[in-house]
Amino acid sequence: MRKILLGATIGLALAVSAAAEDQVIYPRSAVLAGAPPTAPAGGFNGSLLVLAIAAAGAGGWLLWRQRRAPGGLGGRDARKLAVAESRSLGNRQYLVVADYDGRKFLIGVCPGRIDMLAPLDGQAPASRTT
Repeated sequence: MRKILLGATIGLALAVSAAAEDQVIYPRSAVLAGAPPTAPAGGFNGSLLVLAIAAAGAGGWLLWRQRRAPGGLGGRDARKLAVAESRSLGNRQYLVVADYDGRKFLIGVCPGRIDMLAPLDGQAPASRTT
């Protein structure tokens, strides 16, 4: 992905530099006298610049999509772990319902520890020995 973005950026830079080199300045008197200015042989017509800008835009869009989608290019379906819901209990303490591969768990989170309080799949609660 970075190679595509780098290639598009280099292509844009080359197109802009080529456009600057091909630009010819004609004297005002020649234009006023009715002599049409002639384009240099093998001149730059702008299509390369448009192509480079389109490639840079497409690379930027792909990079934005990849960073926006959780789990990279695989998207949300590629992840097995997700936080289904969370509630604050105050003072940096939370109850979290975590979903892992279709199974849900109630988790207690506080600054010093994280505990699984109960599975939420209709199973019996786990016995705690503390």
